[in-house]
Amino acid sequence: MPTALFSHAECHLHDAGADHPECAARLSAISDRLLASGLGNVLMNFDAPEATRDDLLRVHDAAYVDALYASVPPSGLRRLDPDTVIGPRSLDAARRAAGAVIAATDLVAAGKADNAFCSVRPPGHHAERDKAMGFCLFNNIAVGAAHALATHGYRRVAILDFDVHHGNGTENIFADDDRVLFCSTFQHPFYPFTPLLEDAPNRVSVPLDAGAGSAEFRSAVEERWLPALRGFEPEFVFVSAGFDAHVADDMSHVSLTDKDYEWVTEQIVDVAAATAGGRIVSALEGGYDLHSLARCVETHVRVLAGVH
Repeated sequence: MPTALFSHAECHLHDAGADHPECAARLSAISDRLLASGLGNVLMNFDAPEATRDDLLRVHDAAYVDALYASVPPSGLRRLDPDTVIGPRSLDAARRAAGAVIAATDLVAAGKADNAFCSVRPPGHHAERDKAMGFCLFNNIAVGAAHALATHGYRRVAILDFDVHHGNGTENIFADDDRVLFCSTFQHPFYPFTPLLEDAPNRVSVPLDAGAGSAEFRSAVEERWLPALRGFEPEFVFVSAGFDAHVADDMSHVSLTDKDYEWVTEQIVDVAAATAGGRIVSALEGGYDLHSLARCVETHVRVLAGVH
């Protein structure tokens, strides 16, 4: 089965301001690169549906969802925190972003695609049960993982997060859920400055020092992630795919390369093949240098699709 690609035009309508790094040009750069690379011809392309309120309430408090809807400005922009801004169409985009992960999960669970990538925004992994932060409104990957557990009857799912910023929202949402193994690498100390927790049966957190590069990142995955994943034996693998640890991205002080993202995607594919029937749904998180973002998403999707 081919790889599926989910996106939607409404994801371009979230406006965080003229100089905000989380901009619609990110999706345009990815789309242009996939088309130019020829991958667009081998992927199954789908428009993302909207996540429903019930979908969102699996991982977010009702009071938070209601307050977020009430905060949408009729015009202009409204700042939720120093980094997170919403405009009139932001929640349209956010519902599509979460809905993409749900629809991708359904498609892969049904065996109609081997795996899927969701090219969506706003990102999600900083959004906690009751708080928007770090450019994130709804926790897209958490919504998809919760849907997989509730709807498809999986007993063990893994979420792998290689964004350079700690996925505090995902950790917050699934902290007490032993059905979800959350593995992450991130620069530390760094935004969002959440306390560094010790590993737990359902959590493997690997901080990377400023200046870390390929060796440190690959060691973290090989020595910490992979043994935990082999022991957990996930039935479905979700990926918070952030590309802002790239050496060309000035959002951080970690120096990964295109080859590192190729390598980690290969490890993820191998894990999923071993225990999850190959089932993977990956969703875009960070990545703000448009050139490296587009290249690395192409590389990530190329490995998912088995195209060399």
